[in-house]
Formats: sequence, structure tokens, C-alpha cells
Amino acid sequence: MELEEEFQEAKQWVEKSFDLNVNGEASLFEVNIRYIGGLLATYYLTGEEVFKSKALELGEKLLPAFNTPTGIPRGVINLGSGMSWSWGWASAGSSILAEFGTLHLEFLHLSELSGNPVFAEKVMNIRRVLSRVEKPQGLYPNFLSPVTGSWVQHHVSIGGLGDSFYEYLIKSWLMSDKKDSEAKKMYDDALEAIEKHLVKKSAGGLTYIAEWRGGILDHKMGHLACFSGGMIALGAQHGPEDRRRRHMELAAEITSTCHESYTRSDTRLGPEAFRFDEGSEATATRLSERYYILRPEVVESYMYLWRLTHDPKYRHWGWDVVQALEKHCRVESGFSGIRDVYSTTPTHDNMQQSFFLAETLKYLYLLFCEDDVLSLEDWVFNTEAHPLPINHTDFKAAVQP
Repeated sequence: MELEEEFQEAKQWVEKSFDLNVNGEASLFEVNIRYIGGLLATYYLTGEEVFKSKALELGEKLLPAFNTPTGIPRGVINLGSGMSWSWGWASAGSSILAEFGTLHLEFLHLSELSGNPVFAEKVMNIRRVLSRVEKPQGLYPNFLSPVTGSWVQHHVSIGGLGDSFYEYLIKSWLMSDKKDSEAKKMYDDALEAIEKHLVKKSAGGLTYIAEWRGGILDHKMGHLACFSGGMIALGAQHGPEDRRRRHMELAAEITSTCHESYTRSDTRLGPEAFRFDEGSEATATRLSERYYILRPEVVESYMYLWRLTHDPKYRHWGWDVVQALEKHCRVESGFSGIRDVYSTTPTHDNMQQSFFLAETLKYLYLLFCEDDVLSLEDWVFNTEAHPLPINHTDFKAAVQP
């Protein structure tokens, strides 16, 4: 974006002030996708060694979390002491699918850059555990025990707790220059089970992906699940023509449903979750789900669908979001989330999430760029929108199965 001065300032901060020995709890998943992902992407975009060495140093600090009977890592780690534990709220000391399933891209790059296979081995082991374990109806539940390697409860979601696991399957295949056929097969099989059991159409004709609780469907879709339109479109480019057509149609329908969740609110920003029951469609029915915290998933799907179809409506929809953000979320020193998207005088939550810069604004920027700016032929975005180069990792050399 040609923000040279800002970049130099940030680089200096990373060199001098970025302290990795923090004595406090950190999320393995968030440190990986936000910090390691951000440092790796910056290294690949600039070639500046400091970003590579910080990424590797941080990667080393995450390794103790994998010291479990199964090798499935625990969710929380103290970077200072190396102690790790499971989230207190996670069912029976379990690890979360979207967390341990969203390490693959970054860890392959860590092995590639360091020449140390340990990172690739850790994530290949996670994949081994997941491909062996029994999947109810072909679906992947959100909670797995790091001790026994079996599912802890049967809650399945393409939104929070599950989401980026599926995204990293298709992106692992793309990043390997389409050599990682195991990832592709796991993705295809998972999507088939999702289509069969979770994809529904509302009375008003909106396609959505429900959540599954032990066989009972919960007809809600979280804002987080709105990334799936982009993911399905990205995955649809490869495969037999009839499946490609079906998946592009599904991707467009889901993206359109997520767009409806925005247009049916007074601010034209979407709620944290929306439901399809009791006569309401694509709207939040619970007070606790009416907030918007500057999330990127909807514009992420607009960006992918624009790049893959060039249908101008996706740019129009994106511009609507830009205007709504400007009108309702801009405050004196940045942007803030709002507590109720259905109120024309929303109250601000006084938080600018880091993903607003990393993802929301980046995907909007890319939506209005030429296709060759971070081309999808050359780059894969990690789940925090940090670009990683395709085919940089020689898949076979990184790890011996």
C-alpha cells in the first residue's frame, strides 16, 4: 500500500520492543495466525531477515504446547515458562478443532525457513490423528481430547470453533501447488458431509449452513461462518465441471445470505449471529447476538467471489460496507465495534480489533484492486489474511510421512 514510513516505524518496533518472553497466558492459535502469520508474510513481502528470525523464535516458543499423549496441542501457553493448558471453558479439557486445525500453513513455512522439520512433523501428526478418528456422518466435531484423541462432544460448526480447520485443508493443498492430495481429499469429504447434513434453504429461499448438535440442527449462522462462501468458491476452481458449477452456486448463495444479514439491519452492518427460525430470516433474534465487532468474513467472501467471477455486485456490496463502517464505526482515533446493528444510533464498544486492519480493511482494499495485487495464483491468505507464497514449501522435503 506504499505506506513506507509506517512500515519502517513498525519494523523498528519489532526489532527493538517486541518481547517474546511474556509471562502470561497466550492463545496458541491466535499467536500463530496473528503474530507468526504476520511476521512470515512480512518477511516474504519484504525479504527483511528480522521478521523471519522473530517468526522462528516465536514458533519455538509454541512447541511445548504439543507435549501431550496424542500430540494434539493444548490451547493456552505461557510463552515465558512454556507451561500449557486447555481453555477453562472448553468441554472436559479438550482442544478446539479450529485452533489445532489452523496451524498447518504457518508451521510448514517455519520448517521450510528454518530447515528444522519439527514444525512440519507437529502438524502432520495432527492431520494423522484427524484422518484416523471416527467422524460422525463424515463431520468433524469441534472438541477433541488431547489425551485420548477422541471427540468430547458432538457439536459441529462451520462458524466459530470449527471454521478455519476446513479453510486450512483447501489452502494447504493450494499452498503445496496442489501436491498435498491428502488435504484435498479431506476437504472434499468434509464439504460433502457439510452439503449433505448442514446446508439448508429457508422458507424465504436463503441458503445457509446450520450448526449440528449431536444430530439436532440449530438453524443459526454466525458471522464467522460467512467466510465459507469465499472458501467454497476457492475450492470450486478445481475438479469436475458439474461439481465446480454446483460449488460456485453454493458459494454465491451463502455469500448472498450473508449480504442479506447486512442489508436487513438498520446500520447495513451484520450481526454476530443470525437465525432462520420462528419466522425470522438472516436476522439476530437474541440481544446477545446483535453486535458487530468489525469482523471481516463477509467482505472476505465478497473479495473471493469478485476475483473468481468478476460479477460487479460484489464490489457494490463491498462499497456499501465501506460507507456503513465510515458512518457508524468511525470514531475520533480509529474505528470501533457497535453494540446493536439494528439501532440507527449505535453505541460503540470502544474496541478496534487487530483483525480490522489485518483482514477487514485488507480484503476491502483488495476487492477494489487489480487481480494481480497479491494474485490468488501466487499467494494463499492465512486465516488472519496474512499472505503466504504458494509453492514456496517443497512439500515432500518438509516432512517424511
